[in-house]
Amino acid sequence: MASHDRPRLLVRDAASGDFDAIARIYSHYVEHALATFEETAPSADDMRARHAAIAAAGLPYLVAELDGAVAGYAYASAYRPRSAYRHTIEDSVYVADGHGGRGIGLALMQSLIERCERGPWRQMIAVIGNSGNAASIALHARLGFEHVGVLRRVGFKHGRWVDSVLMQRALGAS
Repeated sequence: MASHDRPRLLVRDAASGDFDAIARIYSHYVEHALATFEETAPSADDMRARHAAIAAAGLPYLVAELDGAVAGYAYASAYRPRSAYRHTIEDSVYVADGHGGRGIGLALMQSLIERCERGPWRQMIAVIGNSGNAASIALHARLGFEHVGVLRRVGFKHGRWVDSVLMQRALGAS
């Protein structure tokens, strides 16, 4: 394929018109996967409200466009509400069903990490639903996250017990 025929990937800040696509992407994971422990898919308005809270906290919320269509999104959120955690954030990254393996998650996470390193945050935590989520674990490892633990059987979804994998990465100077 000639370089001019390759799909064009653009990572940018989420905008008001993105939330129908974001809700569709996320609903796949809610309804069919173990990557999130949420069991009822939120609406586009719910996702818009979540974005507003993240933006109000000064945290990045990004989308990846593939040839002009939203194909994934990622954001950072507070890791825990207690004030001593204020320099620690949690990442979330979701790629549209059928678009895995195209570098979308990698591009989103690279941009998210870069943006977060410009802020006051010093640690990023990945809380990965399902210890069998090899793609997310590999993505985070590729980006310098270290495996720090597994919470065994802490979620129950789709009729089975599910682990959470914890990975951690330093941001900037600690």
